Amino acid sequence: MTAQSLDSAADRAYDSAHPYRHLQDPKMQLLVAVINHAELIDDVMAGFIELGITGATVLESKGMGRVISQELPIFAGLTALSAKSRVANRTIFCIAAESKVAAAIAMIEETCGDLNTAGVGILFTLPVSRVIGLASELED
Repeated sequence: MTAQSLDSAADRAYDSAHPYRHLQDPKMQLLVAVINHAELIDDVMAGFIELGITGATVLESKGMGRVISQELPIFAGLTALSAKSRVANRTIFCIAAESKVAAAIAMIEETCGDLNTAGVGILFTLPVSRVIGLASELED
């Protein structure tokens, strides 16, 4: 038995055990946004709920500039990096139906400002091939 046939057998076993494998719109995206103004997170979460995105995780995060300039003694003299870094960022990640991603991005920019402006934040999406444990989002 080849490695490829073992992978196919494992995929078939997985698919038969999970009830959400045959949805009409199975295309999902991982949306990751680093928001540089932590005070806006509640508004972003409320916007997600309005869009029907019901599962998101928010993490406290630090940018590279802050870590290098304030937490690594060898780079402590780099005050230019320190001046540009934020005290607190928040990183949001969520799995959303591809059909909701454009609206989510527009809402984040409406709430936080143009992400192409320095200091506002960054956002990216990635295609997701498999999701386990997010039934309510998949059923929408």
